[in-house]
Amino acid sequence: MAISTSIRAALALGLTALAVQPAQAQAPAGCTGTPSDTWVTVVADGLRNGNGLLAITLYADNSKKFLAKGGAMYVGFVNASAGTTRGCIFVPKPGVYAIALYHDENSNRKIDRSGIGLPTEGFGFTNNPATIMSLPSFSSVRLNIPKTGLVTRIRMKYP
Repeated sequence: MAISTSIRAALALGLTALAVQPAQAQAPAGCTGTPSDTWVTVVADGLRNGNGLLAITLYADNSKKFLAKGGAMYVGFVNASAGTTRGCIFVPKPGVYAIALYHDENSNRKIDRSGIGLPTEGFGFTNNPATIMSLPSFSSVRLNIPKTGLVTRIRMKYP
């Protein structure tokens, strides 16, 4: 049974096209959030111990929802490691977001505060803005995620 030249050529082109297509990137194991084709790896530096969890909070590009009760798109948790902790969070699609972290040392899944409302656990934000006298402005923490696989480093701060 002979295969025509045109069929052979079509098969060869089809196989060549399959061979040169880039492999679909795969999210790291343990990536948290609603699975999508876009994720960001968060590297948190400066954790004072490996107790509890690191909370990774994702905010949409909306200053009114940033740090507001119920304003987060998603909060994911990864086990904390002293020094540096890595986590991954899915985002709905490429775009602008903000990420806030807190070191939930007692694993109660909330940021603990003092009697006057100041955090008693470590925290950090994308772009590492100054937080000496107040919370950062939304514009200082906005992060453009143009494609999947971006890595952002956040320095933890403790009271």
